[in-house]
Amino acid sequence: MNESQSSGKVPSTPPESGEINVDVFGRTDVGLVREHNEDNFLVADLTHGHRSIKPEVRQHTVGPKGSLFVVCDGMGGAAAGEVASRIAVDTIYELMQKADDPHDDKELARCLDAAITEAGQRIFTAAKIDRQQRGMGTTVTAAILAGPRLIIGQVGDSRAYILRHGRLNQVTKDQSLVQQLIDAKQLSEEEARNFERSNIILQALGTSEDVHVDVTSVVLRANDVLVMCSDGLSGLVEPEEITAVIAGLTDPMEACKRLTDLACQAGGHDNITVIISRFTGQGLIEPGEDEMPTYIRFHHAEITETTVRSPMLTPAPGELTTEDLEEPEPEDDAFQLQPDEEEFASHLEAAQGADAPVSVAVDEVDTPPSRSRAGLWASAAAAVLVIGAVTAYLMTRGPS
Repeated sequence: MNESQSSGKVPSTPPESGEINVDVFGRTDVGLVREHNEDNFLVADLTHGHRSIKPEVRQHTVGPKGSLFVVCDGMGGAAAGEVASRIAVDTIYELMQKADDPHDDKELARCLDAAITEAGQRIFTAAKIDRQQRGMGTTVTAAILAGPRLIIGQVGDSRAYILRHGRLNQVTKDQSLVQQLIDAKQLSEEEARNFERSNIILQALGTSEDVHVDVTSVVLRANDVLVMCSDGLSGLVEPEEITAVIAGLTDPMEACKRLTDLACQAGGHDNITVIISRFTGQGLIEPGEDEMPTYIRFHHAEITETTVRSPMLTPAPGELTTEDLEEPEPEDDAFQLQPDEEEFASHLEAAQGADAPVSVAVDEVDTPPSRSRAGLWASAAAAVLVIGAVTAYLMTRGPS
């Protein structure tokens, strides 16, 4: 039974009010290949205005304003990705800190949605002002807790998991081309592991003026563990390994170090960031025997014609076109299709009539490890063509 199925039988709040205690740590590592770290993370006790991994935050009680956890994976190269991810964590903290104490979960979710959206607009504006930062962007996965319900806002493919009953459950859904093809039954899970365009994401903060924040929620139970990470960890360390580490190490600091070490041992070709939070206290009830968390959208605002998106978060046609992109410098930003891409490009004419995603952010498009993140406009333009061609190719092949 998943959380949505059990919600009618198990109360979402404990029968008596009580404290929720947090034991948390976060760690980021440059990895073995990158020259600098474009990831950023945030752990904060908003009630007392503390943002750090010092003892007063590492073990604290959730107050009226809540506890905030954020992971951002920047892209853009030449330190621009680091700028984008830093703007994101700073903006989200600033706005959530300034917000009034939430009256309910929906108000808390609306505040988080607005803070993430504002972060994207600030990154987009900064990139327009400084030519050296053109094309920068960042994923974001942010979680806030002011009661037993954890609210999560996501843009991109950084993940959140909940460990319960010894099982690791992903409670976010990657906004990626691979995930979209899996949902459409065009790729199997096994095929997706070797899919050459697994690093193409459909959204990122800063790559366009507007983003759609996917807001989900999980009703926490006693002893739940929240794991948030960039794809530098989830792309290299299997869920079973993550589960084993957390189950074997009760100290979040030790578990974070062990997980980043495992990602480095597996190649460490990207920056690695992880936050681990354990939740206990009288404010949480024990989970039911079969009660498992899952991906559940949290409807915090009225659904209107302008806010409805498909379950796969397909960007609306026209959000980004090659006409919107600045002409790249021929020597520095030129991006050529590789021979394997030319096969897909032959289907481009057909793809233009298909319902293919056209607003994308490209996260390291199969390039040598030394190359900076391909958030550059030229790479994004080329990716538009490649994605359309891939989709047309898969349509001609039929479902797997």
